[in-house]
Amino acid sequence: MAAQVQNILKNADCVCFDVDSTVIKEEGIDELAKFCNKGTEVANLTAKAMTGSMTFQEALKLRLDIIKPSLTQVKDFIRTQPPTLTPGVKKLVDLLHGKNIPVYLISGGFKCIIAPIAAQLKIPYENIFANRLTFYFTGEHAGFDENEPTSRTGGKAVVVNHLKQTHNYQNVILIGDGATDLEASPPADGFIGYGGNVIRQAVKSKAKWYVTDFNEVIDVINS
Repeated sequence: MAAQVQNILKNADCVCFDVDSTVIKEEGIDELAKFCNKGTEVANLTAKAMTGSMTFQEALKLRLDIIKPSLTQVKDFIRTQPPTLTPGVKKLVDLLHGKNIPVYLISGGFKCIIAPIAAQLKIPYENIFANRLTFYFTGEHAGFDENEPTSRTGGKAVVVNHLKQTHNYQNVILIGDGATDLEASPPADGFIGYGGNVIRQAVKSKAKWYVTDFNEVIDVINS
């Protein structure tokens, strides 16, 4: 089973990564919640969302209704709490870029928090597909843009389809740790389950290829 995904990886014309607990060690929304002193309440909801026991948009709305981050808080959070890149991810992205394989970040997190991560990895800003926080002109929390496909259950599949149609990609690899990643393959041609930061049993049991170290992916590309 793993060989099938590895073969697609060797012929990949595009690689998409989930961000939270995949490209970075943390869950961005949980970290933002902690920063706004709403950590415990939100972590419980994140756990439920990850198991697929509520729709993604329900979980997102509930969590943001608890946190209610202002524009100032979000800016302070981005400045003072930089996320930790997962070991090996920069090496993997550099390898893909060296082979002229475009890399995309598809996340249920927030674009403003992900942008600095993309910059570290030299991934173009327009290759980020994520949610957008909205604010009133006073800077108070107004919610999120519900038109972004990543704000809904099944949104990552919508993004992958969009990429395939726009760029005519034939071998799309998606790498992620969560249920929202697993359900986006298909349309992604191959899915690599990632458990280096957190192992989600439902994903591990269903993924044809499951890795806990990005060096396993690098070795296959180099083989």
